[in-house]
Amino acid sequence: MYLEEMLKYNEQFVANKKYEDYKTDSIPNKRMVVFTCMESRLVELLPKSLNIQNGDVKMLKNAGAIIRKPFDSIMKSILVAVFELRAEEITVIGHHDCGMSHVDTNHLLETMTEKGIKQETLDTLQTGGVNLHKEFHGFDTVEESIRQSVQIIRNHPLLPDYVKVHGLVIDPGTGKVDVVSD
Repeated sequence: MYLEEMLKYNEQFVANKKYEDYKTDSIPNKRMVVFTCMESRLVELLPKSLNIQNGDVKMLKNAGAIIRKPFDSIMKSILVAVFELRAEEITVIGHHDCGMSHVDTNHLLETMTEKGIKQETLDTLQTGGVNLHKEFHGFDTVEESIRQSVQIIRNHPLLPDYVKVHGLVIDPGTGKVDVVSD
C-alpha cells in the first residue's frame, strides 16, 4: 500500500523538521487563486512553470478545471478566498491532452456498474433528476472550456469588480502557457 509508504515518509519528514522550509500563513502571498485540473502531470510542473512557491496562491482542482454552475463547490471556495483570504486575482488553467476532452459517458457508466455500482442506483439518480451524461460530460476544446469557466466566475453576482479573472492553457509536456482569456 502506498499509504503506508507515505506515512512512513511523513514520520521522517516531521522528525527532521523539513516542514520548516514551507512555513507560511493562510493568506496567499500573490493574492491569487489558481483553479486547475487534477491532472497528475501538473502537480509539480504547473507551479514550477509559473514560479509559484509554497504560500503564494490558493490552489483549487477538479477534473478538467470545469465550472458549470455558479454555486458549485469550486465557486464557493473562490468566493471564500476573495472575501476571507484577500485574493484579488483568479486564474483558471486548463491543459492540452485533458482526459475530460474525450470522456465517453456511456463507457464511464458501464465501468461504474462493472466496479459494483448497481444499475438500480444509476436509474434512481436519473429518475431523481440527475443527468449522469450531462454531469460527466467533459468538453470539446480546452480553450472553450476555460473561457466558459472564466465567464461563470466573472459574471458571478457575488464577485467584486476589482477581482481580475484570467484563463490559461498549459502544455503538460513542456509547461508552456498560453493566455486564452484575460
